Amino acid sequence: MSYKATPLRLSTAQADFEARFQERLHWSGETDAAIEQRVAEILVDVQKRGDAAVLEYTARFDGVQGATLKDLELTQAELKTAFESLPAAQREALQAAAQRVRSYHEAQKRASGESWSYRDADGTLLGQKVTPLDRVGIYVPGGKAAYPSSVLMNAIPAHVAGVGEIIMVVPTPRGEKNPLVLAAAYVAGVTRAFTIGGAQAVAALAYGTATVPGVDKITGPGNAYVASAKKHVFGKVGIDMIAGPSEILVLADGSTPADWVAMDLFSQAEHDELAQSILLCPDAAYIDAVQREIDRLLGEMPRAEIIAKSLTGRGALIHTRSMEEACTISNRIAPEHLEVSSRDPQKWEPLLKHAGAIFLGAYTSESLGDYCAGPNHVLPTSGTARFSSPLGVYDFQKRSSLIEVSEAGAQTLGQIASVLAHGEGLQAHARAAEMRLKDPKK
Repeated sequence: MSYKATPLRLSTAQADFEARFQERLHWSGETDAAIEQRVAEILVDVQKRGDAAVLEYTARFDGVQGATLKDLELTQAELKTAFESLPAAQREALQAAAQRVRSYHEAQKRASGESWSYRDADGTLLGQKVTPLDRVGIYVPGGKAAYPSSVLMNAIPAHVAGVGEIIMVVPTPRGEKNPLVLAAAYVAGVTRAFTIGGAQAVAALAYGTATVPGVDKITGPGNAYVASAKKHVFGKVGIDMIAGPSEILVLADGSTPADWVAMDLFSQAEHDELAQSILLCPDAAYIDAVQREIDRLLGEMPRAEIIAKSLTGRGALIHTRSMEEACTISNRIAPEHLEVSSRDPQKWEPLLKHAGAIFLGAYTSESLGDYCAGPNHVLPTSGTARFSSPLGVYDFQKRSSLIEVSEAGAQTLGQIASVLAHGEGLQAHARAAEMRLKDPKK
């Protein structure tokens, strides 16, 4: 079957550019009301009935039976066997990717994940204590849609942060266990793993059951039911983010081979029909060349139908007046993945403020970041890069303030606190500070 992808062609010089641009960017994150209702029912049921409810939903939705939930737990021996059963090339690639991801997050921990303190001249100690979470849950898509890279990106930073236990849940529809996913769990140091998924798995992690331990935070991607469940349990536990469709934005100056850029646009479009791929470029002839490569290469892609629907429905090729204007538009979009496909990417990087990850230079394809470059591939979507960050070591740590006021320090701070507390009408606060003054009459 022949497919055609026709991304929207725009120019910033068009009078109606702004309206058409906003229309193309729009994506509704509203969850279907029926999904919300069903998820709420599942969460309540798991909270009430625990293991029994999880077993029932796993049998119903995934076709996986178990006499007890313990039957659906993967042992460390099974994970190790899965790793050893892989072809040598896959074992080596998995280990190499894991080492790069681990090295990056160890550097991240050294840069921002250590406790610190200092003392004032009067001896008062102020500081911050950084401690890891006790237990986290990672959700990994399973079955035919297997993502061993997601295991690495979620488990390794948790491990580097010092999390005590990492509990993985992965659905195995019709009993399909992907050996790469299990091997990745072994390589990444997952503590326990259960072959359960969906809203019931999120509920089990959030509330705990007789078999599945409750966690402090849940991370990892999933379908609409999983996203809705994570939203519902937030507050009981922490979550990483509510992710929207995948996105790529390419800033190109026309110096990169057009087929490379076309394939980079495909790399996000193939995720699903709602994924968004956008090119910003000041060279109209180059945009034409990219479109020709899209037309030429599309028929070669196994997921051509999905790519065509994604590019036609949400993609855009935008002619800008300059690279500077392209950078300004990029900051408005705040994309998940941002490629700077330029002869001199370092020239433009200082102008870019909002992006989940920035890929500099023609040789830095977004796909390298997805698998093995080292930085995390769990990134903010739908413009949330304006105020949020990639998943990292810091997501698996918490910070406690340290305050040790000296006797001398209490004389100064006590007077300040007393004045402010009286001003707020909180006399007990004021008295508590005043009692520590050598001369309470002050």
